[in-house]
Amino acid sequence: MIKIEKVHHVAYRCKDAKETVEWYKDKLNMDLVLAIAENEVPSTKAPDPYMHIFLDAGMGNVLAFFELPNSDEMGRDENTPAWVQHLALKVADFDGLVAAKESLESKGVEVLGPVHHGVFKSIYFFDPNGHRLELAADIGTPEQYKQLNEVAPLMIEEWSKTKRAPKHAAWLHEQD
Repeated sequence: MIKIEKVHHVAYRCKDAKETVEWYKDKLNMDLVLAIAENEVPSTKAPDPYMHIFLDAGMGNVLAFFELPNSDEMGRDENTPAWVQHLALKVADFDGLVAAKESLESKGVEVLGPVHHGVFKSIYFFDPNGHRLELAADIGTPEQYKQLNEVAPLMIEEWSKTKRAPKHAAWLHEQD
């Protein structure tokens, strides 16, 4: 039986490893913890130089990037809306979220939000590679999270049949 302990790392592509390291350090206070560079892909042995960087996302979480200088210019999945594919990072509380927004804006980053999602509030922005990032602050009660957990299977079943938003958790969007 497989037992996942935690996410080891999440990897994305970047345009420039150095610029990415500097941006994440300056904007999100994330330190570079590891860099791996190879001239061939370890799994396939294909000759394809890359730089693989790993950034500290707190509490043992790691955000990684690959710079691939010999590959075509990076793009994104044009069939998926830009708001769908994103990385959400947690901050301690709503005050921390507001402070993060102010800090990012003071450094020239365009920020959307805070957006209220019922049990958390978020801000959204893009990194220099075009990846959408979200900072989220949990604001829900244990009872609200318990209720959401209980209705999740019912919602998935209803969605799979109707492709319409089930109303089991409509209360999430009825609040300020």
